[in-house]
Amino acid sequence: MSDLINASLRELSAALEAKQVSSVELSTMFLDRIEKLNPEINAFVTLDRAKTLAQAAEMDARRAAGDTSPLLGIPLGHKDIFCTEGWLTTCGSKMLHNFVSPYDATVVTKLKQAGLVTLGKLNMDEFAMGSSNETSYFGPVKNPWDTKRVPGGSSGGSAAAIAARLAPVVTGTDTGGSIRQPASLCGLTGLKPTYGVVSRYGMIAFASSLDQAGPMAKSAEDCALLLNGMVGFDERDSTSLQRETEDYTRDLNKPLSGLRIGLPKEFFGEGMADDVRATVEAALEQYRQLGATTVDITLPNSGLSVPAYYVIAPAEASSNLSRFDGVRYGYRAPEFTNLDDMYSKSRAQGFGSEVKRRILIGTYVLSHGYYDAYYLQAQKIRRLIAADFVEAFKACDVIMGPASPDTAFAFGEKSGDPVKMYLSDIYTISTNLAGLPGMSIPAGFGANKLPVGLQIIGNYFDEAKMFNVAHQYQQVTSWHREMPAGI
Repeated sequence: MSDLINASLRELSAALEAKQVSSVELSTMFLDRIEKLNPEINAFVTLDRAKTLAQAAEMDARRAAGDTSPLLGIPLGHKDIFCTEGWLTTCGSKMLHNFVSPYDATVVTKLKQAGLVTLGKLNMDEFAMGSSNETSYFGPVKNPWDTKRVPGGSSGGSAAAIAARLAPVVTGTDTGGSIRQPASLCGLTGLKPTYGVVSRYGMIAFASSLDQAGPMAKSAEDCALLLNGMVGFDERDSTSLQRETEDYTRDLNKPLSGLRIGLPKEFFGEGMADDVRATVEAALEQYRQLGATTVDITLPNSGLSVPAYYVIAPAEASSNLSRFDGVRYGYRAPEFTNLDDMYSKSRAQGFGSEVKRRILIGTYVLSHGYYDAYYLQAQKIRRLIAADFVEAFKACDVIMGPASPDTAFAFGEKSGDPVKMYLSDIYTISTNLAGLPGMSIPAGFGANKLPVGLQIIGNYFDEAKMFNVAHQYQQVTSWHREMPAGI
């Protein structure tokens, strides 16, 4: 069965349907790989073999009873930000190191209904606050392409699990690039959907107006299939959008002739590593060969996205954590009289330095005398950034550029310089501020055979078009099938 570790979701589904393999056997194969490789990579933080195999047996029984759901019996891993009934749900924090969720997040419920089997919970930056997966209470995740380097964050455990073939598909979340940046650094495909398309209920909040769950997998087609099972209106989430359901695989095979690709001058200036630039340029040339044309565009306010984000996101994070009283998560944190009180008490709870830093920033910008000067100004910039995209999409169908300014960096290389770390998301943050969908796909390798991701940004609700654009590229390239040496 070893050939199945690199199989697509359609291939796995066909093997299950043909009874070439059972869900129990497939899940066992991945659990055995996790047992062998995870001690080095540290992608999974919680496993329960008995629970996983019992769920797999249930899916085999559903298939035997005539269920033909396309994802029935396929194993996946969940980022540990999703409440999962009966499983530890830690959000990478000491604060929740022993919290067993009493209920499922909507994403977990939907994927369980679709027939997917939970392999375990995946490591992440504490409360999703980080770009390297170095802030987790459970230790850093190692990049399978080079274990001396970071996998990106905050969905670093999710990305590493796919790169190491510990799971065929996983969930992630993206607040400022936390799906796309680790996808780029680990050589896989990851999508942040349009804000509101996927329910946030049961997803422990970082910044509520920015957080979105999304799929991560080897290919665009796999991500499209998983997204089919994740979307849908949820009355328990006030930001959930009520829209007709879509089949995100419907346009995969459309030719790209006539596609207009916008290239923002702001994404191709200083700050991008030479090897990343060369790889992205080669990918763009491949798109031209597929019939697309490239047009120069501008996103004049995108340079303000990082400072605006690091006012808005910490402000929302501090507000969310100040209400972290157990009503939603079944956990009793200390009662806070105000945000300053929350910060001091958080030390006893064991928050890491990055969470404390952001709590301080959030407390400051929301405090009397600074709210107007900082928070409201950042929200005005946010609207300008969104308006830039609206104007840009008049000239193009999708926007492309790098997903990350560099390839995977060494542990400790940026952790001592918060600004340097924050700039890791310089190309991804603007889409979160605007609520747009964005994805990263493998585009080749830079120095030291480290993966480089190409970012694709679509207009609102254009996920199916983005999957088409990515899939056509993946039909003529093999970057998404590459595996780290030794894996």
